[in-house]
Amino acid sequence: MNPTPHSRLPLRCWAEIDLAALERNLRLIRASLPAHIRYVAVIKADAYGHGLPETAARLMHAGADLFAVATLSEAATVRELGPGWPILLLSPLLPEEDRYLAEYDLAATVSTAEEVTRFEAVGRAAGRPVAVHLKIDTGMGRLGVWHEQAPALYQRLVASPHLRLAGVFTHFASPDDDVAFTAEQRRRFLAALDRCTGLKLGELFVHADNSSGLESMPGASPFNAVRVGLLQFGILPHPHSLLAQVRTEPVFSFRTRVGLVKTLPQGTTISYGRTHTLARDTTVAVLCAGYGDGIPRAASNRAQVLVGGRRCRVLGRVTMDQTMVDVTDVPDVQCGTEAVLVGQQGGTDISITEFSRWADTIPWETLCSVTKRVPRIYRTTLGV
Repeated sequence: MNPTPHSRLPLRCWAEIDLAALERNLRLIRASLPAHIRYVAVIKADAYGHGLPETAARLMHAGADLFAVATLSEAATVRELGPGWPILLLSPLLPEEDRYLAEYDLAATVSTAEEVTRFEAVGRAAGRPVAVHLKIDTGMGRLGVWHEQAPALYQRLVASPHLRLAGVFTHFASPDDDVAFTAEQRRRFLAALDRCTGLKLGELFVHADNSSGLESMPGASPFNAVRVGLLQFGILPHPHSLLAQVRTEPVFSFRTRVGLVKTLPQGTTISYGRTHTLARDTTVAVLCAGYGDGIPRAASNRAQVLVGGRRCRVLGRVTMDQTMVDVTDVPDVQCGTEAVLVGQQGGTDISITEFSRWADTIPWETLCSVTKRVPRIYRTTLGV
C-alpha cells in the first residue's frame, strides 16, 4: 500500500495480506500441475481485493508466466512494475483504449471481426504486431466468438499481418457443479480448434481451466496453461474441490477493533429496525467497522466474529461504520481489543467462505467488497 499523509494513524479496521503465503501457494499449485502447464495469474479487481501492485510484484518474483487482468488501468499498473511480463486483457476494450495495446505491450482478447479490424489498425500504426488471444464461447454466453463460428474468425485473424496470435481459450460456466456441461464445453472447444486449419497449438497459450476446474484437466490434451485466481489466495473455489490436497493457505485476513463496550439489559432492541432483542443482560462490543468497510449488511444477525479467540454473534443490523457483537462470555474486552472478521485468533478460525455464507454471497464478491478505506497491511517474510 502506498504511504498516505494518514498512514501513521492508529488502525481501526484493516486487512492483512500475507505475501509470503501467496508465493508459497503459487509454488505449491505449480508443483501439483504437469511440468508443461504454464501459470496464468488472474489478478483482476485489484487482485481480488488484495492489492494489485504488491500482489503482482510478488507473483512476478515467484515466477508467474502470464498475468490476466480485466481493465486497461489494471494492465498499466502491472506494466509499470517492469517490462517484458506478458499481460492479457480479459475484458473487451473500448475503441478509445485500443492504442494502448501497443503502448503498454498488451495482449487483447478477441471475440469479434470488428475487434480484429480495430486491433490490426493499432498494429499497423505501431509498426509491429499486436498480441491477441482468441476467445471461443462454448456455453458461457459472455465474451468470445460462438464455437461454431470460431474457424472463420481465426482465419480472419491469421490473415491480419499486424496481429500475432498468442493464445486461444474458453471459459467454463459451471466447472464446480456441472461436470457434464463442463465436459461438453471442453468438447466444443477442442472441436473448434480442430477446425482451425494451420493452428499451431504448441506455440500458444491454450487455456480453459481456472481454480474451479483444474481437477478436470485431462492428462493428454492440447491445454498447456491454467488460469489461477482464487486458489492462489488460499481459498478453495468450492468445498469439495479435489484441489484441497494442494494445501494452499489463506493470504487475506480482515480485522477491526472494539471502539466501545457497554452493558444493556434484557429486552433491549439493537440497531436500526430493532431486528434483534436481547434475551439476557448483555455486554455489547461496538466494532469500528461496518458495511462502509466491507462487512455485508446481509450478515446482520447472522455473522460471527472472533474476540479473545471466541466466536461472538453479530447483534442487529450492520451499520455503515459500526457493528455490534455479543461479548458477554468473553473476559477483559475493552476499547481497543482486536476483533477478527476473517482469519485466525487464539486457535480459532473464520474462513472467507464461512463469512461469505453468512451474507448469502461468494468469496469472490466478499474480497472485492472490502472497501478502499480499509488499509492493506502487507507481510512479506517468506519463512518456510
